[in-house]
Amino acid sequence: MKPVAIFRFVSHEGPGYLADFLERHGIPRSLIRVDAGEAIPVTLQGYSGLVFMGGPMSVNDDLPWLPDILHLIQEAIGQDMPVLGHCLGGQLMARALGAEVVPNRYKEIGWGAVSVSGNDTARAWFGSVGGFEAFHWHGETFNLPTGVEQVLSGLHCANQAFAVGKHLALQCHVEMTGEMIGTWCAASAHDVAANAASPGVQPVETILAQTPEKLPQLHAVAERLYERWISGLAG
Repeated sequence: MKPVAIFRFVSHEGPGYLADFLERHGIPRSLIRVDAGEAIPVTLQGYSGLVFMGGPMSVNDDLPWLPDILHLIQEAIGQDMPVLGHCLGGQLMARALGAEVVPNRYKEIGWGAVSVSGNDTARAWFGSVGGFEAFHWHGETFNLPTGVEQVLSGLHCANQAFAVGKHLALQCHVEMTGEMIGTWCAASAHDVAANAASPGVQPVETILAQTPEKLPQLHAVAERLYERWISGLAG
């Protein structure tokens, strides 16, 4: 099988649990370190799917790699090659499909409940799961592109995920590992402190204390989503 291309935009926001999942399923992957200046592929040849991770930048910023990334997403969706986005990655997918990415009403950091939408598309991705505690770390959110269906919503952020065909865009993070959560909290404690007044932001101590209990359920949801996503990969 051709490898899945995984685009990383900051060193500590890698594929996490997704990397473990792909390894267990014998699916090769190629990590493209955008944060290290690695070139954006000019063609989809050689890949079976595209995955976009998170990052602190905005799709509304003047980023040198942004036009190439958006074009690649558009090309992949046009060719029915599966695309998967996490947080910034989901926002990139929304932007590539013609939707706006805007400031969210509240900053969201930490564990927070999300609800699975009541449509057939959501059920196809989430099965019998009606809701779960997702991990969040974002200040912007996407509007829904034309022709997609919302599959997740949240109290502090209405659009937590959308899907169309083989493609899934997540605002929340399902790829987290305990190590990643600890690293993020240490690296961005200032972000938590600066936004402590937001009802969507948890103190670092609360995030870390809740992680052992909430992470196994998040991994179970990630397994379900990733299983469905890889079912669309070409050989």
